[in-house]
Amino acid sequence: MLATPIYIICSPSPQVGKTLIARLVSEFLLLKNGSALSFDVSLKEPSLLDYLPNITETADVIDTYGKMKLMDPLIIHDGVAKVIDLGFHAFDEFFKMCEEIGFMRETMRGYVAPIILFVAGADRISARSYDMLRRRIPPAALVTVHNEFVLRGGLPDAMDGERVLRIPALPLFLKRYIDRLSFSFTGYLRDEKDWSTELHQWIRRNYTMFRDLESSVMLRRPYRSRATNIESLRSTRAH
Repeated sequence: MLATPIYIICSPSPQVGKTLIARLVSEFLLLKNGSALSFDVSLKEPSLLDYLPNITETADVIDTYGKMKLMDPLIIHDGVAKVIDLGFHAFDEFFKMCEEIGFMRETMRGYVAPIILFVAGADRISARSYDMLRRRIPPAALVTVHNEFVLRGGLPDAMDGERVLRIPALPLFLKRYIDRLSFSFTGYLRDEKDWSTELHQWIRRNYTMFRDLESSVMLRRPYRSRATNIESLRSTRAH
């Protein structure tokens, strides 16, 4: 049985192209499956909600209600792939919450497959946060994203492992073109008949990477789930 994937696109650093990756993943899933559900946990404008309003909900991890509103649909094996655009401001609180409720352990008990896409940066906070995730996240679920438009040099050695997605840098004029709120990656593939254009090949290459990544993590062995720590959040919210 195929698992329900959850893509968590994250970075503790601002302006690393995180929302761009979330857009690409969301549109890929929508094209592949015909459905997707995205969550925008971001303070920045424009945000994922501005680009994909039809499939995106806002979320936060400020209080218990916000945390449960976000987490409840993530632990359900409903066949609808999920994407979280996690703002840098919410990075620490989100993964603290995941550890407290045993989120990774609980999802792995069933047919839900979390995929942490860590968008790398060159600063110290990025290195520290990646090291924290490496200690808390199963290796198969942690993937480094090298956005070459932002990080022009190579990845730091600690992040340059086997599970790396490399997003090639586009020329500045194309970057500005895809940053328009009206732009759709899938729409461009459908409307642009010349497959030799740089942007056409760039989108197809990224979609192929996501397809291969998903194929490698979608199969999960079922586990019989008992009580979950997520129930403690529900009890807290009830009181």
